[in-house]
Amino acid sequence: MKEKPLILIANDDGITAPGIKALINVAKEFGDIVVVAPDSPQSAKGHALTITVPLRIDETDIFGEIEAYNCSGTPVDCVKLAKNFVLEGRKIDLCLSGINHGSNASSNILYSGTMSAAMEASMEGIDSIGFSLLDFSMKADFTQATKYLKLIIAHELKNGPKTGRLLNVNIPKIKSSEIKGIKVCRQANARWKETYREGTDPYGGKYYWLSGEFINYDKGDDTDIWALENNYISVVPSMHDLTDYAMLDKLKDEMKTL
Repeated sequence: MKEKPLILIANDDGITAPGIKALINVAKEFGDIVVVAPDSPQSAKGHALTITVPLRIDETDIFGEIEAYNCSGTPVDCVKLAKNFVLEGRKIDLCLSGINHGSNASSNILYSGTMSAAMEASMEGIDSIGFSLLDFSMKADFTQATKYLKLIIAHELKNGPKTGRLLNVNIPKIKSSEIKGIKVCRQANARWKETYREGTDPYGGKYYWLSGEFINYDKGDDTDIWALENNYISVVPSMHDLTDYAMLDKLKDEMKTL
């Protein structure tokens, strides 16, 4: 009998977040699930690692019979510990991260703990998908996207190159009947215009609280932001190589005179 695929699940909202439970309920139809997730929220941690304090990892029965562990570290720590200790010697067929509460479209991927967990697995040669729903509420309805999560997971298990392909999947906050389908697209040129709210704590000390507005500078109709604004699920093939290849030859020529 053919063995079921081994699927690692992580997130950044923490092991008790509704989003990861929703993802587990979908993914368990496709293989054997092992969950390693932070023991507390780790949003916007990016690709942070824990190197100055020891990490702790404990098994939990929070998902019933699903093998699961909570970790004191970041989302990337979770994936590293999963590969090197929890699943040492076992081949991970797919890594799923999420479902994140909130968007990870466009430049949000750079800050996202959800996508960094998936990216870490991708760097290890494991095909990976990060899922995000454009709803920050802890009462978000993830059932609207179940059909499409199943389609995307099934596709990657069947067609993934097994070389570390990384997909950034974002789901609009609309009823399932309003979702027009899936768009494979590029990352939009958009970013946060930050502001800081200044205040004073009860002890008289100053504090600064980050806020801001997300601005889309990209007018293309082939981007993740466009897809989401037009009721599509966006799928962006992503990578950890940040080399600006279009600039390579120009920069080489410029520096010949140095």
